[in-house]
Amino acid sequence: MKETIAELLTFLGEDIHREGLKGTPNRALKALQYLTHGYQQNIEQLINGAMFTSDNDGMIIIKDIEFYSLCEHHMLPFYGKCHIGYLPHGKVFGLSKLARIVDTFARRLQIQENLTRQISTCVLEYAHAHGVGVIIEAKHLCMMMRGVGKQNAVMTTSSMLGTFLTDAVTRSEFLKLVEKS
Repeated sequence: MKETIAELLTFLGEDIHREGLKGTPNRALKALQYLTHGYQQNIEQLINGAMFTSDNDGMIIIKDIEFYSLCEHHMLPFYGKCHIGYLPHGKVFGLSKLARIVDTFARRLQIQENLTRQISTCVLEYAHAHGVGVIIEAKHLCMMMRGVGKQNAVMTTSSMLGTFLTDAVTRSEFLKLVEKS
């Protein structure tokens, strides 16, 4: 891979022997491996039993989980905030696990629409929740640095499952609570 990165730099017109680029193929490879390490993560190992018995039947929401991902179309970053809400069914997540779930799926080549659905499906499956809502707000460098060059565009996606999809009152409560700062 380092040789391929060196070839790419040469293709772009760079001198791979100049001081500033010495070691760049190795650094770029390590950066790409880090930015896509979600492929090597196993959700069950990540959760590691951090599901706790609870008789709580109220909505649980964690807001503003920052994330960074790479667009699968251009391999340029997109970044933003993820909001997760769920209605537990006898079990609740250890708080950090929701942020780790977001990172696991975000650290793969992605489109925001799929990322949103992957997170909601995972939370529903592992929590056996009555319902899950996930909203992601993100800025995409593929729109900011190239193409249309729109610096302030924010994409919002949502995925509602279970009671968040079928019950308008539950969905409304989630949306109102996510809106409040």
